[in-house]
Amino acid sequence: MSENNPENKDSPPASRGEAAIERILRRGVQAEALGADDGYRETDGNQSEREDRAALRRVAGLSTEMEDITDVEYRKLRLEKVVLIGIWSSSLIEAENSLRELAALAETAGSQVLDGLLQRRAKPDPATFLGKGKAQELREMVEASGADTVIADTELAPSQRRALEDVVKVKVVDRTAIILDIFAQHAKSREGKAQVELAQLEYLLPRLRGWGESMSRQAGGQVGGGMGIGSRGPGETKIELDRRRINTRMAKLRKQIVEMKPARDTKRWTRKKNQVPSVAIAGYTNAGKSSLLNRMTQAGVLVENALFATLDPTVRKTQTPDGRDYTLADTVGFVRNLPHQLVEAFRSTLEEIADSDLIVHVVDASHPDPASQIATVRKVIGEVDASDVAELIVFNKIDLVDETQRLALRGMHPDSLAVSARTGEGIPELLERIAKLLPEPDIEVKVLLPYDRGDLVSRLHLNSRIIEMDYREAGTYVHAMVKPEIASELREFEIEEG
Repeated sequence: MSENNPENKDSPPASRGEAAIERILRRGVQAEALGADDGYRETDGNQSEREDRAALRRVAGLSTEMEDITDVEYRKLRLEKVVLIGIWSSSLIEAENSLRELAALAETAGSQVLDGLLQRRAKPDPATFLGKGKAQELREMVEASGADTVIADTELAPSQRRALEDVVKVKVVDRTAIILDIFAQHAKSREGKAQVELAQLEYLLPRLRGWGESMSRQAGGQVGGGMGIGSRGPGETKIELDRRRINTRMAKLRKQIVEMKPARDTKRWTRKKNQVPSVAIAGYTNAGKSSLLNRMTQAGVLVENALFATLDPTVRKTQTPDGRDYTLADTVGFVRNLPHQLVEAFRSTLEEIADSDLIVHVVDASHPDPASQIATVRKVIGEVDASDVAELIVFNKIDLVDETQRLALRGMHPDSLAVSARTGEGIPELLERIAKLLPEPDIEVKVLLPYDRGDLVSRLHLNSRIIEMDYREAGTYVHAMVKPEIASELREFEIEEG
């Protein structure tokens, strides 16, 4: 098969699938989807959190069962050596990119990818995801490679996962479980940890499963003590007990998240009251959003060549070239097939996007399929009711692509910008474009403000374009361009001439 043409029709489907697996595995230490650059730069500021994360390593051989809820299918993952599986239904290139991304997710979670298997079929097998023959082939592959885990490139039904485990005889997890595990590793703030735990429990609830006698606790406490016939009560099965514990914990977490929401709302309300425009940096995971924020504001946000390095939003204040203040918010990255539980759990965090005046949509220019990344991000933006917010497409990592690719990206989105957070290329143009797209004060006022109204002078400095300011005997004279909201408050202080 020609390696340059993965869709070569002269090659049989099996050999094309095997060649795709070879390309995915031929990527060095990290999956290609992570990109090539992981270097620290001065613009990234203090990166002490990198050391904290590096100090946390999983220890092989320890129990991975949950402490409070036992005998359930969902376990805290202990990923070591894994085999990837996927379905190739229409486009081999799309299936290969998706599996390459799964390899990146697995490595971010702390595992070593040993091998992979792609099966061409119209839809997954309802019983074991893969067909019967491929499932047996997967078992032989697992035994030969010494893998301890199989990861499916989709969300498996509980029955599919159980049936496939019965065939391959090792643990089987799906894409959703891997993403949830990465989120659990990277969550740092109290709210972030609560959101991740809630998403994990929502994923766990329909996957509860008991074994042996734990399923038959129907007699209450009497029969176990030898009370015999006539003493049997309805009791509660172990699975019912686990389900009740999970529901109780989920209710508690939802309450905690609701209680934490007012703090963020208060900060957002303060910014709105002062008419400070907000810009949300959104995009696919590992597209370089945090690096871009650091380059623009020297924020010192953690930068790591890993998927979902940023979970807790960071908001920084900066200025346009003409002196207007605005905020930049770094948000959690998205990924294809992002679990619905995470979108719901992180809805309060994603409100930063819905409440912004402008979305800077960062795209990895070096990714083999940037169009699919853009579609994925726009889908999630729609889910959080932010589709009507103005959007600016920014292709980051432009230093990693050649001129042909640059032309193709420009043709895909003519109004987009090409930048590099690593080299600084295109950053001045990006700052100028943001300034043009932000709501600009367009009402001219000439006012004389009493000296006891310093609050109005401060608000004028925040988000107005001051043309002239003079301190006079009767008060502060200001000639400025302002927004309608503050213009109405200044009306009583207007004067005819300067």
